[in-house]
Amino acid sequence: MMNDRAYMLMALELARRAEGYTSPNPMVGAVVVQADRVVGRGFHEAAGRPHAEVNAIDDAAAKARGATLYVTLEPCNHTGRTPPCTEKILSAGIRRVVVAMADPNPSVAGGGARYLQQHGVSVIMGVCESEARGLNEAFITYVTTGRPFVILKWAATLDGRLASRSGDSRWVTGTLARQRVHQLRHGVDAILVGVNTVKCDNPQLTTRLEQGGQGKDPLRIVLDTRISISLDAKLLHHRSSAETLIVCGPDTDPHRMAALQKCPAVRVMTCPVTKGGIDLDALMARLGGMMVTSLLIEGGAKVHGSALAAGIVDKVMLFYAPKILGGDDGVPVVRGTGPELMAQAKPIKALAVTRLGDDVLMEGYL
Repeated sequence: MMNDRAYMLMALELARRAEGYTSPNPMVGAVVVQADRVVGRGFHEAAGRPHAEVNAIDDAAAKARGATLYVTLEPCNHTGRTPPCTEKILSAGIRRVVVAMADPNPSVAGGGARYLQQHGVSVIMGVCESEARGLNEAFITYVTTGRPFVILKWAATLDGRLASRSGDSRWVTGTLARQRVHQLRHGVDAILVGVNTVKCDNPQLTTRLEQGGQGKDPLRIVLDTRISISLDAKLLHHRSSAETLIVCGPDTDPHRMAALQKCPAVRVMTCPVTKGGIDLDALMARLGGMMVTSLLIEGGAKVHGSALAAGIVDKVMLFYAPKILGGDDGVPVVRGTGPELMAQAKPIKALAVTRLGDDVLMEGYL
């Protein structure tokens, strides 16, 4: 006989199937269990599509009556793009609902659970809550702050270099690490780099998954205070379902802005500047207003330093290869002025270490 945790873990696995496709909604999975047997499964496939509870109950059909519903997020009790899930649960005759976590949206938190309890449904909260919160960490940050969840990523040698003294960075890490980065790109709404990275590497900033198809391309964002990007840059011309957004300062030459906007699927947005370049704090507020719930920062060293200094980073994902360049003339992982004392270093919490072939991924939270 399986317990509540085992069934909830099944629901969480279902939820993860929609990674990259539900934004600005969360990933949600649901399982319907009758007499210790799974009779219905479902997950929220994309924003505007039916919620996980609806899909699972429809899958169970008449077997849902008197059953237990396991769902990774508190059922909604309000009408958005879809009707309230609470009404679907009641009409199906579900008698018990087990929920991983309450809805983090302050305006609706607890409403679904209370409504079900008021109508005679037994509700259990908090089963696999930490796993559920980890799954939707970007959604939680977005609905509670109005800003995207920001991941800072770099790939470096053991002595902390992004590239050699000539700027060569192909390839720092191996195949498995690079595949993990493409999975990351698929899962986020946007990816951000500085214009120097574009000049040096001429990247495409697209998603290329070896399994499960091509994947979803994120919005590409380039910080370019005075618009010095080449009009021949790859990311301005390749075919993609996602736009490229060039962020520049308010005093940028309008002729340069107009030339860029002639490129297909390219937008230019002005943003306040600080002494170090684009005001990243102001940019995060703008991106939140654009419903960008998650952002991956991929470089370069100056952007890394500016993001850390601005305090916008929520999570780091640092890939290290078993290589040493030697010398002090390679490209460091961070540029800028650091603190005077070691005690002022930024601590990383909940650190996890994963082997990816010969490389190591270190991830944690600021």
